[in-house]
Amino acid sequence: MKNKILIGCSSYNNRYWKGIFYPDNMTASGMFEFYYQHFNTYEFNGSFYRFPTLKVFTNWYNKSPEEFLFSVKAPKEITHIKQFSDCENLISEFYNVCKMGLKEKLACVLFQFPPSYYFTLERLHHIIKNLDLKFQNVIEFRHESWWNDTVWDAFLENNITFCSVSHPQLPQTIFKNFPLVYIRLHGTPKMFYSSYPLQELLHIRDETHLKSGFIYFNNTASEAGILNALELKNLI
Repeated sequence: MKNKILIGCSSYNNRYWKGIFYPDNMTASGMFEFYYQHFNTYEFNGSFYRFPTLKVFTNWYNKSPEEFLFSVKAPKEITHIKQFSDCENLISEFYNVCKMGLKEKLACVLFQFPPSYYFTLERLHHIIKNLDLKFQNVIEFRHESWWNDTVWDAFLENNITFCSVSHPQLPQTIFKNFPLVYIRLHGTPKMFYSSYPLQELLHIRDETHLKSGFIYFNNTASEAGILNALELKNLI
């Protein structure tokens, strides 16, 4: 995937997109097939709310095109409840389900920590210790204290990607020196709702030129996410 940016969304089953992206008469069962005719990657967020099973991911593998790629978000039990403490077996099980179910269609494994999870050296070392570095790991923080050279250097040494995040309360840095560019666009100023203007999409395009990675639109509580994704896809 050298020098290639893949664009997608963090959800697809969206009634707001009927008549804008999906045909007016599109049923929920036909939405994913329509989605993958226009995009070649999807950020699977359902695993955050419910621990995934091999059967679930095998089904996604079977119903997606040959070169389609999934990024998968880790369950909140790991990142928000246990916060990587005493859950080595749970993390290992999650990795195994992702790899066995999605096989070569597994792109990145995303771990998103809560806003209350601030930086300490102990936490940084604990994260790295618990990750399986054979995977393309992406870490998304929601506390600004993690934006520091100590974290970035440690991630680079261990082939871990620091997630670039567009979020109302966080720096808008687009990180280009990690193993991959991985951008999550949540919507600003109104999270999950706001649309990105053309000027900002052009900036993202220019910043990621000749880079490899993924850009996912998570401003999907309205029609903004799909319209932005289509617009940026046409720009790149």
